[in-house]
Amino acid sequence: MITCDVVAIYGEKKYHVYGKERYSQKRNFTEEHRLAEIIQMYFNAFDQEKSLLVYSGDEGDIFTFLSQVIPKLQKYGDIYVTDSMKKLRVVPSASFQIGVSVSSGLLEMSMTSNQFNKEELAEIFSSYDRKKKYHRLKNGAFITFNEEQKQVMSALSDVMKNYADKKNQDIIKMPLFRALYLDELLAEKESVELKKNREYRKLIGKMKSYENGDYEVPQSLDAVLREYQRDGFYWIKTLKENGFGGILADDMGLGKTLQILAFLLSEKEQGKVGDELRTLIVAPASLVYNWKKEVERFTPQLSVCVMAGTAHERKEFIKNQTSNADVWITSYDLLKRDIELYQDIVFANEIIDEAQYIKNQTTHAAKSVRLVNSSFRMALTGTPMENRLSELWSIFDYLMPGFLYGYTRFRTEIEMPIVSDKDEDAMTRLRAMIHPFILRRLKKDVLKELPEKQEEIVTVALSGEQEKLYQAHSQRLKMFLEDQNDEDFAQNKLQILAELTKLRQLCCGPELLLENYKGENAKLETCIELITQAIAGGHKILLFSQFTSMLDLIGEKLKKEKIDYYRIDGSVKKEARMEMVEQFQNPQNQVSVFCISLKAGGTGLNLTAADIVIHYDPWWNKAAQNQATDRAHRIGQKHAINVYQLIAEETIEQKICELQQVKEDLAEEVLSGEGISSTQFNKDEIMNLLEK
Repeated sequence: MITCDVVAIYGEKKYHVYGKERYSQKRNFTEEHRLAEIIQMYFNAFDQEKSLLVYSGDEGDIFTFLSQVIPKLQKYGDIYVTDSMKKLRVVPSASFQIGVSVSSGLLEMSMTSNQFNKEELAEIFSSYDRKKKYHRLKNGAFITFNEEQKQVMSALSDVMKNYADKKNQDIIKMPLFRALYLDELLAEKESVELKKNREYRKLIGKMKSYENGDYEVPQSLDAVLREYQRDGFYWIKTLKENGFGGILADDMGLGKTLQILAFLLSEKEQGKVGDELRTLIVAPASLVYNWKKEVERFTPQLSVCVMAGTAHERKEFIKNQTSNADVWITSYDLLKRDIELYQDIVFANEIIDEAQYIKNQTTHAAKSVRLVNSSFRMALTGTPMENRLSELWSIFDYLMPGFLYGYTRFRTEIEMPIVSDKDEDAMTRLRAMIHPFILRRLKKDVLKELPEKQEEIVTVALSGEQEKLYQAHSQRLKMFLEDQNDEDFAQNKLQILAELTKLRQLCCGPELLLENYKGENAKLETCIELITQAIAGGHKILLFSQFTSMLDLIGEKLKKEKIDYYRIDGSVKKEARMEMVEQFQNPQNQVSVFCISLKAGGTGLNLTAADIVIHYDPWWNKAAQNQATDRAHRIGQKHAINVYQLIAEETIEQKICELQQVKEDLAEEVLSGEGISSTQFNKDEIMNLLEK
């Protein structure tokens, strides 16, 4: 509580303006009254007994009074404060002297200030709240920060909370992966005098100018690698040299596999063998033999083995291959089954392909890749984040455990502020942390010669029995949702999602729900018409659907039209997939249609013989559809690509298209930095999906 006595001074005479004494011929009561009314507006109470103005409130209110009210009161007279009030001073933060060095594989940091002693510095950084405009010391004083200082305080507070040793606050030791985060937030700041030792400057210089690194591209690949792939090779080598992991997040079809193989061959040509070279590649089952084929094609100098066969065969194979093969290839599924067999094997490198497979940190796939004894780790994915920031956390927890903290803290300090509160500070902090360890190039930026990709939404109007069925199911779900409170909604989410799936199936074809349905199927008719026209024009087509039962219906219709086709879904073995792909790619082959399950064949396949892509039904996640499209739109494609997305008009499918854009925006914002969007589902958003 702050009290104020207003005194009017006439020569040597002093009068309390709010006092009870009113008689004096020398006083200017008109002016006193005017000033008293103005001053009174800045206080929120009055002590009648002591005739004093009173200002009371919480810490934030006191700070506002000291920083904003007192300067205004100074316009009306001199202000005198008591000794206790002097302790409530507001002082601007001075600059910090920060020393950063690299020593014994760790980052070391020391901090000093001309304004605060070590104990006060430790107190400030350990309890700093980035949401406040000030920090209050134990002695009552308030320290203010401008925007630049708030960024600095945020970074240093983060360091102190995680790595400060209470017994020794002179030197703070932390993992080397924090070096670039600190440099990004502290370099070229007026409030920071940053002193760096030679090793630290060397590290930052290498990471920022990796394309100028002193690394030799393997001679056998010198004519094969494109310029951006050379840069990727240099980046991977730089990460390896400095003990970091990273995400190669190039757009689909830009040759991430080739960049990894160039790195591995380079390691072998440096004379590395055994534990210094042995590499484990973990990929979806459908891509295991594709990796083997690429190794044999581009880097035959590397010996390669695939972990396949029965459990007993794999066990014997692993025992016998320890010192023989340079590159081991296995699938996520087999790795989680065989993980105990790997516990005594040392890998120099571990590469996970299609890293979105570990986006859920609680799955066996995510846990098993973390358990492999590997000193250098890379993740390959064109979509490091499909829906949620937690997916990015899971990949980094594999790459460099602790880099994005534990998940509880990450969710509290970064994920929820970004998604729920649109917190730009949290977004800036996240980007500063991850930016050096993600390399992402887009096709439009690096493949100027890649043929154009035209995307078109083909709207299909439901009619007759199909439309009646859709409207009836939609209305029933609306009525169900209207009776749900938030608690009911949370408990019934699985049931609600199942009903949404039924609506999507009705858009695709009522036959998916009703066994003896004989009515209209507008979308199937449109699809077959598109395919027929494309074949007549000499085109090859990739057709994707999430529903294998829909592929069954499409297959039956194609047979009736005497149109030959290939099909890949989860039941097709890896060897058969590769054979079908090779046949489809053969220019002499007359089969023009390839029907593919989105989940089973949306990644890793090279199908550049096709120049038309049809997405029969939209998926919630646009990234999955883009990956599928890029089976055709990738290096090696010589023709313009036409992509058709079939959408049932005025249905849930149109709403899904809108939702796709929201999720795509969030992923790009995190990776490139363009603002914030939310992808949280609630009852109102589900209701919106059902509106026309």
